[in-house]
Amino acid sequence: MPQWLYVVDVRIVYALVFVFGTLVGSFLNVCIYRLPLGRSIVRPGSHCFECGNTLRWYHNIPLLSFILLRGRCGFCGAPFSWRYPLVELLNGVLYLAVFHYAGFTVASLVLFLFLSSLLVITFIDLDHQIIPDVISLPGIAVGILCSFFIPWLTWQDSVLGVVAGGGSLLLIAMGYAFLTKKEGMGGGDIKLLAMIGAFLGWRAVLPVVFLSSLLGTLIGVPLMLAKGKDGKLAIPFGPFLSLAAVIYLFWGPSLLRWYLSLFVR
Repeated sequence: MPQWLYVVDVRIVYALVFVFGTLVGSFLNVCIYRLPLGRSIVRPGSHCFECGNTLRWYHNIPLLSFILLRGRCGFCGAPFSWRYPLVELLNGVLYLAVFHYAGFTVASLVLFLFLSSLLVITFIDLDHQIIPDVISLPGIAVGILCSFFIPWLTWQDSVLGVVAGGGSLLLIAMGYAFLTKKEGMGGGDIKLLAMIGAFLGWRAVLPVVFLSSLLGTLIGVPLMLAKGKDGKLAIPFGPFLSLAAVIYLFWGPSLLRWYLSLFVR
């Protein structure tokens, strides 16, 4: 870490990182709502969907405004979704984790961008069962470009990650479609894993696929059983891929060592 960080109280630095993460999280809420609708993420400004009034700056303070206003519009009192403070909180926590992991480095900025993109993709996929190309496709190129600024990732690893990520899910999707005559995985998931491979490298692809499948099974099967009847339920896979990528980023090597230790004494 830079020498000046040792002069400043580390708790202040972590607090600033968290606040920065929540501020970005507030913007992510705009992206989550507007991107699937094809609307501009710049104009108009944040406003109440009930009364149409443009929110004041003090209505948009991440987390704090939601608490002080009790989750309601400061003009008409219409309730706001709990999703807004949740996204802000999650992004703040993720930024804290990245800063603790990578410190005050360019790599942290790259990971900030990566994790915020995954957060947007997760909630859009949950709401609309789509993964916008406007995030995943540029994300692939950005991931390869950013590999030059990440010490533990080479551009060759990044490119191979794109090929391995997109190619592996494409083969799985084609095999499933051939055997069942049904589409089981959308192209958005394939592009998302390619983006994940670009940021994390080819070594992350297999663990991410395994973890996401495991998470999907642990969560999806109970949901299908709860639904009953024919058990058919459309469950977006993007959130599981994103969560698996986050798990691998912070705990991947430790999990791999633990897993291999089960077979090798």
